[in-house]
Amino acid sequence: MSAAPVTEAQEERRRAARALLASPLLTSGSEEFRLVRKHGGELASWFTQETGWRLVVDAETARLYKTPARLDDATRPARAARSKVPFTRRRYVLLCLALATLERADAQITLGRLAEGVLTGTADPVLADAGIEFRMERREERSDLVAAVRLLLEWGVLHRVAGDEDAYLSEASNDVLYDVRRRVLAALPAAACGPSTVEAADPDERLMVLTAEVAPETEELRLRALRHRLTRRLLDDPVVYYAELPEDERAYLVSQRYAITRRITELTGLVPEARAEGLAMVDPDDDLTDLRMPEQGTDGHVTLLIATHLATAEGPRTEEQLNSLTRELAIQYRSYWRKSAAEPAAAAELAAQALDRLAALGLVSRDAGTVTAKPALVRYALAAPTIRKARSRA
Repeated sequence: MSAAPVTEAQEERRRAARALLASPLLTSGSEEFRLVRKHGGELASWFTQETGWRLVVDAETARLYKTPARLDDATRPARAARSKVPFTRRRYVLLCLALATLERADAQITLGRLAEGVLTGTADPVLADAGIEFRMERREERSDLVAAVRLLLEWGVLHRVAGDEDAYLSEASNDVLYDVRRRVLAALPAAACGPSTVEAADPDERLMVLTAEVAPETEELRLRALRHRLTRRLLDDPVVYYAELPEDERAYLVSQRYAITRRITELTGLVPEARAEGLAMVDPDDDLTDLRMPEQGTDGHVTLLIATHLATAEGPRTEEQLNSLTRELAIQYRSYWRKSAAEPAAAAELAAQALDRLAALGLVSRDAGTVTAKPALVRYALAAPTIRKARSRA
């Protein structure tokens, strides 16, 4: 029996939901924002019921306050707006200091004034004890601040009025003027309580308190909490393995798999792929994802070749073995890869980037220099070619 045709309203809600999942903070001016405002009531009800996430929509912003299903997932770092290079610890600190400066700033601010506010913030003894200091004297130091600013521009916290960050990188006296969008700035924190109320000093403890939810007191609330956690993982994670779930979540997902995935499919268009080892929600349009596999270019080809190797290998491999494999592949594919890939030091970086991508996609696990293929990686295994003998003519 074929599925019922999707109505125009359902298609609009689907586009709006996908936009929120891809960018939980949307600002006015885009078609996606218009659709979220139009269908805000239905979307807010769905996210509250199925995930426990709040959706708040006003004239300037649409904010889906997502709570991660796992706090130990380090595979989704903030990335530089242009290069897509993951943020370093230094850049994260700069981002936080920039946000604190903007909170106290006027309606407009220059990049130079923002840098001064950041430098003032570094006088905090806690940062000094951690060995973190900023001077903004060298281009490399200014580039870290520019990366944080461009992320704020991408989020809509800042709006560039005049100037260009590239000029500031060349010479700090070349300034840039921004509007500060306070509604967007205020919508950024996604915490269960005010950060200033948290007394814990340890970062992991602080994160747990900031995201803590009320413990369920009844069986109905316990089951609802299970549904929320599992739906969050299916929406956020490339694949959910039964073996990695606590016993109560595993049992609930096995028994309620059809109902949960049906509701996700109806809203988002994601299609469930069920296997003995776990479950994944696959995007037929291939655009609701942080990372694609396979990907074009040298990095994408390296990732695909390492994935194929691991999928067909017997047992785990060390990272050094994969570095050696990458050096061999660089010789084999030197006509197709970028020239720098053939340099002696390039193999380790190429292999590390490939493994980062595979780990983020839930296809491998890494532990103390050892890489182990996960069950979903088998889709990238290549069977040996079949050679058919030609029939002889009579």
